[in-house]
Amino acid sequence: MPKKTPMRRCVGCMEMKPKASLVRVVKNKEGEVSLDLTGKKPGRGAYVCKDAECLRKARKAHRIEREFSMAVPPELYDRMEAELENDELTGP
Repeated sequence: MPKKTPMRRCVGCMEMKPKASLVRVVKNKEGEVSLDLTGKKPGRGAYVCKDAECLRKARKAHRIEREFSMAVPPELYDRMEAELENDELTGP
């Protein structure tokens, strides 16, 4: 019997996609929010497509703030967007 593929919802486009095709945004115990490119950091997670446009949609609709019940500074979004764009350029 084949393994079941874990599915997660992107907070940007709100589509269900395989977990492996998404990037995890994590909030740790100290309340710091960051991108988790490995998917193994401890903390509360939300998922976004490996596309900077989906992160922009999530930012505009304040979906990450709602997911974590806290304000996310604009500089953090800018840094995450730069990381995603950099990952897109160096990716396969």
